[in-house]
Amino acid sequence: MSVVLFVHTDQDHVTRERNMSAGESAGGNLVSVDFEVFGYVQGVCFRMYTEKEGLHLGLVGWVKNTYSGTVVGQVQGPAKQVEEMKFWLSKKGSPSSRITKATFSNQRNIEKLELSGFNTRF
Repeated sequence: MSVVLFVHTDQDHVTRERNMSAGESAGGNLVSVDFEVFGYVQGVCFRMYTEKEGLHLGLVGWVKNTYSGTVVGQVQGPAKQVEEMKFWLSKKGSPSSRITKATFSNQRNIEKLELSGFNTRF
């Protein structure tokens, strides 16, 4: 397993990026969780910002728009970073988004990552 960690400070913002791929373990307890985000989340670059935040936290996963106007996806990685992503999906999102609710389901412990990278599905 190779984990590359870049840390730089941009004002009060710390950026962490980790390169992990399917089948790798981060050496801690890994979790997987599905999500759905409700509100004004389409047409506001929500998917792009979700990918960016997921990579920033060193997570793998995917994100996509639904026909009902929500955004769904899955994230996997170390439990602490997954919890940070859940907070971001619930309270922050993209700058122009207006999140009314975020739901999380199927959270489970995993032995190793089942996905590679973070991408948008269509």
